[in-house]
Amino acid sequence: MNNFLITPIEYLKGVGPQKAELLKKEIGVFTFGDLLEYYPFRYVDRSRFQRISDLLDVEGNVQIKGRIVGIIEAGSGRGKRLTAKFQDETGMIDLVWFKGASWVKNTLKVNKEIQVYGKATQFNGSWNIAHPEMSDINKSNEVGYQPVYSSTEKLNTSGLNTKGIEKLVKGLLDQIQELFEEPFSEAICTEHRLISKDRAVRLIHNPKSELDAQQARFRLKFEELFFLQMELLVRKKITLQKSKGYIMEQVGDVFNTFYKNYIPFELTGAQKRVLKEIRKDLNTGHHMNRLLQGDVGSGKTLVALLSMLLTVGNGYQSAIIAPTEILATQHYESISELLAPMDVKVKLLTGSTKKKDRIPLHEGLINGEVNILIGTHALLEDPVKFDNLGLVVIDEQHRFGVAQRSRMWKKNDLAPHVLIMTATPIPRTLAMTFYGDLDVSVIDELPPGRKPIKTMHKYDASRLPVFGLIRDEIAKGRQVYFVYPLIKESEKLDFNNLLDGFEAISRSFPMPQYNVSIVHGKMKSEDKEFEMNRFVKGETQIMVATTVIEVGVNVPNASVMIIESAERFGLSQLHQLRGRVGRGAEKSYCILMTGDEISKDSEKRMKTMVRTNDGFEIAEVDLQLRGPGDLLGTQQSGLLDLKIANLSKDAQVVAMARDVAKQVLSKDPTIELEEHKMIRYRLQEMLKSRPNWGRIA
Repeated sequence: MNNFLITPIEYLKGVGPQKAELLKKEIGVFTFGDLLEYYPFRYVDRSRFQRISDLLDVEGNVQIKGRIVGIIEAGSGRGKRLTAKFQDETGMIDLVWFKGASWVKNTLKVNKEIQVYGKATQFNGSWNIAHPEMSDINKSNEVGYQPVYSSTEKLNTSGLNTKGIEKLVKGLLDQIQELFEEPFSEAICTEHRLISKDRAVRLIHNPKSELDAQQARFRLKFEELFFLQMELLVRKKITLQKSKGYIMEQVGDVFNTFYKNYIPFELTGAQKRVLKEIRKDLNTGHHMNRLLQGDVGSGKTLVALLSMLLTVGNGYQSAIIAPTEILATQHYESISELLAPMDVKVKLLTGSTKKKDRIPLHEGLINGEVNILIGTHALLEDPVKFDNLGLVVIDEQHRFGVAQRSRMWKKNDLAPHVLIMTATPIPRTLAMTFYGDLDVSVIDELPPGRKPIKTMHKYDASRLPVFGLIRDEIAKGRQVYFVYPLIKESEKLDFNNLLDGFEAISRSFPMPQYNVSIVHGKMKSEDKEFEMNRFVKGETQIMVATTVIEVGVNVPNASVMIIESAERFGLSQLHQLRGRVGRGAEKSYCILMTGDEISKDSEKRMKTMVRTNDGFEIAEVDLQLRGPGDLLGTQQSGLLDLKIANLSKDAQVVAMARDVAKQVLSKDPTIELEEHKMIRYRLQEMLKSRPNWGRIA
């Protein structure tokens, strides 16, 4: 590595100890190399100027040449405002400052020709630019793009605004001829039209044209994503080489008997494909670590059950871990019913399992009598031991912490195979990046006979027709969910809440004609179970709940889902909630209720939900709106430290980088060729610095 780049930032001319501390705390710049990787987020074309008379025809920011012809101060203290009258040959515009008025006033010079830049807006028929950038007229013959860097209030007050950062970067670039060694071979650069690393770094900070900026961005994005994919692929390879897994060669009588005689419906093509992938994994002698994605109602649980029966048929035990008692109990009841005619022993273990029932259960696990154990976090506890646990199915894996999941490895001398199920569709770019060290299977078709759910967006003003639909559905013998985002009133959030909603719904749907249940996360477990069971048994027609019912309630008779204050929910959660209905043969409805005025992003979410039932399409829109960090939480935050790539916008570059990484590993499996020496060095550094989450995913 170039030692120059690891020089502490305080040694750069114009920085010093105080500014260095700010750069470290505010934007994570510790070294010269960090500063060069602090890329501009946009550019200003300083070669173009507008005239004040033409501002109506200009979108976005403007750049104008002219003179300040007058200065006006108004107000006092925090309400002080400074206005400068700025004039060119075609008209007048106000330059306005609401902060730092006294300091700004001292910098203004009347009748001196300058250029200003900022967003021009109209107020009471007059044009103004708030807090404009100002500079002397650019007398240089060079025209081009000026970089704009993100800054903070503390950096701005210390002179490290975008111009201050630009000056530091320019000074650093001027100090050395060649900053970066080229990590890629000439063949890779030529084939994929990559400019050199050194040229890319110089152009990203100082492009002369949009083409320069595009070439630099592409090169740096590709490199960032290439090394991320290389790391994941190498980790996966290392794990595969090191990990031993139980070999399950037989299909077995248990599987065949169930498949021929008791399977509830014909498998879809997608289910058959995924089952073949799992069978192949179980027969390799390596540890399986497979992610099973499938939309709500796609039949993931049946695939998991068939996988467990393969395991049982080979003489091993299986387990399912679910995030809630409700979901664990649901799995237990449905699987027990399916396997009732067969000699397969299924047991349930949750936090509510009584001590007197645990003793024989633990004994049955240790002596191998229990074939399949279904439960919650209780399965992870130390007293739970198995005779030969061969397969663990983790449902809704994002609800389990890494440390919790790793405990399953201690149940055996040899790690059990792992099948991770999620009904939260993961966009392809995220799956390739964050689960690149897992094998991914996708069930991308629904079982025959399932009708698409009709989704509608209604404003609060349209509530009466919605209630009419509910009465019609209940008259047909159907049931209805009302879901609220809040349990009790919040002073900060002016949204309908569950308790007020429960009272209003009880008035609109009075007893004895209607019965209403209420469920939320603050209820005692036994009360929650009681209310849930009333709804499941059809004793109540309406369930008023918070998102506690997002996972784990399967009521085929429920045909209407009303989501109150739907603008409060993310797309993924809206899609999960919608999946609670449409589980029977009847037509089902999801109604998104919102306030009469919602944001553009909220409106896009509503339109997306109304337009499509495809979870993967919804996930892609969610990624664009929220970004990868919000979708995946903090567990993979180490992988989110991208300097320039954007997973929600750079899907093609992600795919290309992964393909090239695979080609490199195919040509040079041990990364020992001379042409790959810089790739090898970078990878070694990356593998040292990050834990291997994939091993315990």
